[in-house]
Amino acid sequence: MTQEKHAGTSSILVPVFVPAVVVIVLLVLGTISNPEMAGAAFSATLSYITDTFGWFYMLSVAFFLIFIVGIAFTDWGHIKLGPDHADPQYSFPAWFAMLFSAGYGIALLFFGVAEPVLHYASPPSGAGETIDAAKQAMQIAFFHWGFHIWAIYGLVALVLAYFAFRHGLPLSMRSALYPLIGDKIYGPAGHVVDVFAILGTLFGIATTLGLSVAQINAGLNYLWPSIPVSTTVQIISIALITSLAILSVVAGMDKGVKRLSIVNMVLAVSLMLFVFIAGPTVHILESFLQNTGSYLNFIVE
Repeated sequence: MTQEKHAGTSSILVPVFVPAVVVIVLLVLGTISNPEMAGAAFSATLSYITDTFGWFYMLSVAFFLIFIVGIAFTDWGHIKLGPDHADPQYSFPAWFAMLFSAGYGIALLFFGVAEPVLHYASPPSGAGETIDAAKQAMQIAFFHWGFHIWAIYGLVALVLAYFAFRHGLPLSMRSALYPLIGDKIYGPAGHVVDVFAILGTLFGIATTLGLSVAQINAGLNYLWPSIPVSTTVQIISIALITSLAILSVVAGMDKGVKRLSIVNMVLAVSLMLFVFIAGPTVHILESFLQNTGSYLNFIVE
């Protein structure tokens, strides 16, 4: 939402900020006033989009993956996402931690367990709770959290980084249209793109945050039964998480986001090692190898 420094003194772009806030407030008020109707409307919209544009989604993600891999193996893959003389600002471990934490976060911890179980119980084809259903479940989980998802992230990241840090354009989605419409990105067309980008990002974060507080609430209730599974506890959790996120952002990349990401990676790796060592180690290794091979073997299908 920020604009270039020479474009004005305000850090908020009003033609983007106001429409985004209005749409968000209307959706929130509508959902609160009639949750059942809102749930039905969202469910119907999801079904329509999935049934009508599912093929387009699959085709787009496949194209993204081919494009990203193609870029990596050509001379274009050596172009710096910044000035030619620039050096990396962060070490590889810190950079990896920030990318991994932003890309996966609570979604992987939640769906990494929930998604295979759900697809095992109700697979896309065939009977549930069978060996075939288990194989389908892991293939779908690997598809959702494997190369394809990072192709989507990678494409958006490349566009933003290339135009912002190498060409000095605003760090917003409107800059991706610069080769097509030029300086018109600073006009209404650019504002519309940024509004949609804000809404998409916000609702994506809202989904992740909703899943995380439900998981946190269930975990607290399991450890301390006196803490109920309730909306009040989840609202308090949202407030605390949001406050910590704000503190992290205000502290800056080095003191806030980087340190929080590194702590997050240490905790995630510790959890992974604990499950690997305390659980059926040999079975985990065999399953990982088999499921990875299955994912790569059926990647086109």
